[in-house]
Amino acid sequence: MTAKPVALDFHPLRADLYQELHSRPFQVLPPSARVSHIAVITTPEQRKNQFKHLQSLHRMLGEPWPEEEVTCYEQTFDQLRIRREVHMEFTAYTFTNLAPSDAEPFEETGISALPHGWLKQLQGTVVAAFHIDVSPSSAHARDEPAFMRRHFEGMRLVGSSPQEGAARVLGTFQLHSDNFGRFMVINDSMSDSQLGRLVQRLMEIETYRLMSLLALPVARDITPALNDMDQQLATITQALADNETLDEQTILAKLTHIAAKIEAFRAHSTFRFSATKAYHQLVLTRLEELREDEVSGHLTITEFMTRRLTPAVKTCESVGVRLEDLSRRVDRASDMMRTRVELAIQSQNQELLSSMDRRSRIQLMMQHTVEGFSVVAISYYLIGLLSLGLSALAGAGYPVNKPVALGIAIPVVLATVFVVIRLIHHRFIRMADRQ
Repeated sequence: MTAKPVALDFHPLRADLYQELHSRPFQVLPPSARVSHIAVITTPEQRKNQFKHLQSLHRMLGEPWPEEEVTCYEQTFDQLRIRREVHMEFTAYTFTNLAPSDAEPFEETGISALPHGWLKQLQGTVVAAFHIDVSPSSAHARDEPAFMRRHFEGMRLVGSSPQEGAARVLGTFQLHSDNFGRFMVINDSMSDSQLGRLVQRLMEIETYRLMSLLALPVARDITPALNDMDQQLATITQALADNETLDEQTILAKLTHIAAKIEAFRAHSTFRFSATKAYHQLVLTRLEELREDEVSGHLTITEFMTRRLTPAVKTCESVGVRLEDLSRRVDRASDMMRTRVELAIQSQNQELLSSMDRRSRIQLMMQHTVEGFSVVAISYYLIGLLSLGLSALAGAGYPVNKPVALGIAIPVVLATVFVVIRLIHHRFIRMADRQ
C-alpha cells in the first residue's frame, strides 16, 4: 500500500540534495576488463562542445543520444561502457572494454572499442590519461615479477595489496610509449562491486594527484621573484630601523610596486594553491580507503605518494604562506613609511606655523605703528575741518579767536581719535577670541 504524501512546505533544492549522494555511483566491473580514463580541463564553451561530441558518439554507434547534460552520465553499448563525469575544473571520461579477450595486458584498452577518429576530436586539455588492465589472479602472474615488468616497459613498479590482500595493484605513475599511464589490477577474491570501487578509487587517486601538481610549476615560477622582493623589503626595513636619511617618495614607490606584484601573484595563484590543497586531501582520503598491505619488493601507493606528492604540495603551500607573509610585511613597512612622512609633514607644518606666528607679531607691531600714524592723519583732517568751520563763523561776524580755539582743539581731537581707535581695536580682538 502506497503512503499518502504529506502536504508540507519542502525546500526547492531538497530533491537535489538527496540526489547529490547518488550522482556518481560506483561502477560494477567483471573479473576481466580493460579500462581507459581521461581527465580533460575545459572552458565553458569547450564543455558545451564536449557534450555535442558525446552525442555524436551515440550517433556513430547507432544508439539514442542524451538530450540534456548531467553531472554523471553512464551508458553501456554491448561490450563498451562509457562514463562521463563533469567536475568543477575538469571533465573525466571512462571507457570500459567488457569484451572477452585473450590479448596480453595493454594490447587492448578501453579506447580500443571507440569508433576510429572520435577521440581525436575531443576538445580540452588532457591532464590525466591512463589504462587499467583488470584480470583475475593466476599463479603465473602472482609468482613471476618479470611477467609484470614487461607489461610496464621495464619501469620501476609501485604496488600493494589493497582491501587486506583481496587484490593486487601495480603501476609506475609514469608515461609509457603510448603517452598513457598504466595500472594493473589482479583480482583475488573481490566481488564485481568491490572491484568497481577499487578501480574507481585508483582512477581518482591518479587524477587528483595530477590535478594537485598543477600548482607546482606556478610555485616554481613565483619563487625567484619572491626571493628578490624579500631582499628588497629587508633592505628597506633595515634602513628604516637604522633611521637613515631616505627619499620617502622613492621608497613608497618601491613598496607600492612590490605590493602590486604580490597582489598579481596572489590573483594568479590563490585558486591554484587552494585547489591543490583540496585535491591532495582527496588523494589522502582515497589512499586511506584502499587499506593497503605491502607487496614484497615494491613501495606501496601510500608510501610513494607520501614520499613524492606530499613534498610538492607542501612546496605550494609554503609559497602561498610566503605570499601572505610578504603582503603583511609590505603593509607594515608602508605604514612605517607613511608614519615617517606624516611626522616630517607635521614638523614642516610646525615650522610653518612658527614662521606665520613670527610674521603675525611683526604685522601686529606694524599695525600699532600704522595706528599711530592714523591718529595723526585723522586728527590733521579733523583740525582742518574745524579750521574751516571757525573761519566760516568769523566771516559770519561771530567773535571767534581762531588760533586759540585751534590750539585748544588739537590735543582734544588727538586724544579723542586715539581713544576711539583703541576701542575699535579691542572690539575686534574680543570678536576674534569669541570665534
